[in-house]
Amino acid sequence: MGSKPRRYRDIFGDMLAFFGGTLFPLSLSPIGLWPLAIASPIALYAACQEGSVRRVVLRFYLYNLGLFGVGVSWIFVSINEFGNASVFLSISLVALFVFAYSLVCLPQAYLYSRYFRTTQIYRAVAFSALWVLQEWFRSWFLTGFPWLFVGYGVMETPFENIAPIAGVFGVSLVAVIFGVSLYLAITQGSWRLMVPGLALFFASVSISYVSFTQHERTVSVSLIQGNIDQHKKWLPENRELIYDLYKGSSETEWGRDLVIWPEASITLLREQASGVLAELDRRASIAGSALLLGIPDRDSSGGFQNTLIALGEGEGQYIKRRLVPFGEYVPLEEFLRGLIDFFDLPMSRNIPGPNEQLPVLAGGNRLSLSICYEVVYPNLVRLSSKSSDLLVTVSNDTWFGSSIGPWQHFQMARMRALENGRTMIRATNNGVTALVNYRGEVTEQLPQFQFGILRAEAEVRSGATPFNQFGTWPVLVLCLIFLGIAVQRSDQ
Repeated sequence: MGSKPRRYRDIFGDMLAFFGGTLFPLSLSPIGLWPLAIASPIALYAACQEGSVRRVVLRFYLYNLGLFGVGVSWIFVSINEFGNASVFLSISLVALFVFAYSLVCLPQAYLYSRYFRTTQIYRAVAFSALWVLQEWFRSWFLTGFPWLFVGYGVMETPFENIAPIAGVFGVSLVAVIFGVSLYLAITQGSWRLMVPGLALFFASVSISYVSFTQHERTVSVSLIQGNIDQHKKWLPENRELIYDLYKGSSETEWGRDLVIWPEASITLLREQASGVLAELDRRASIAGSALLLGIPDRDSSGGFQNTLIALGEGEGQYIKRRLVPFGEYVPLEEFLRGLIDFFDLPMSRNIPGPNEQLPVLAGGNRLSLSICYEVVYPNLVRLSSKSSDLLVTVSNDTWFGSSIGPWQHFQMARMRALENGRTMIRATNNGVTALVNYRGEVTEQLPQFQFGILRAEAEVRSGATPFNQFGTWPVLVLCLIFLGIAVQRSDQ
């Protein structure tokens, strides 16, 4: 008789972990139910209070299945709509990715279940530290997939004020500690256990009154959102029409300090576009404007490169360094090329640019540039933003249709502005085109899926945030100290 209640508890714990994972993506943009960013880790922590090592590891894995199954569901749109794969095949490929990528939790799960089954308070400390170390691991493992971090889920709350000091990982750490402290206070019937969480909360509130960077001046900017249909974008017969659209739209914007066209706005190769680029350079120079635009290029060996170039009162170029797997390059391409259209999408044979590149200038302003996917890498943006005046990112999220993907992407761009204390300018093909201030707040924004021109004044700020100076290492070291304390206490 005793085995049946035990079996029911096991099933309940498994379900709690899985559905806890499915809740977290609902905390992110565009839904924004931020309390779920707190509740989701609590669900996993509660599910892992008992059970064998194997059972606890299973529950970590189930949590990740729920997390990624909902959180990256937008990949389906690219495969099905633009890769011309059937619904069944698209679902199968997304499921394969989710089942495989969810395995990244295994080191975290094993360490927690094997070495930190100690008193509640130290178990909570270890759980929070391992959580953040797992997020950091995902940010670089296999070139990185830095998506679905707790720190993004608690934007719009006082916890986000930790970002200029400790980055998104610091925000995640504070939010998870707050959550598990709340859980312990309720389940143990002792509100003293809530003291660490409350202390961090009130610290987060107080930091909101601190500004690490200072106003210098403003720059007038115009962002052109072309709203080009992705099915038509790369057709040769549409090259001239697309160019004419952007060129014509810019006629009313010459004279602004900075005019920006989105990623791959010109669909000619740079070597084929010398005439139109010379014309744009002349027109922008006459007006006293800097024009920044995206264009595909080739390197000396003939490899494609995703490039931004500055014309007129701007100078320099930037070549994308972090490429999107399957979108800009195909891993194991000798096996996958030709299997379905998705593995042979236009511009899926790119090669990355060098890690060290000369800065791009626009009207004397030094720009920190990131193309599309690159803006989700905290350290990549941090390093490029040192001594920069403005953060600029261009993208083409048309690949993900009306899914949640573009909004998650935009939310991460907002976090980069907050971390580095700089204005973020974001120009896209069909949204989300916006201006974000140094606090990560959206000040101007165009509607999705419409042609539009965003005219705004971008604030240039000086100074550096602690995160910009020191990066993620202080948070990682703190997590290791937490683990050391928990291990020591577990041995006593």
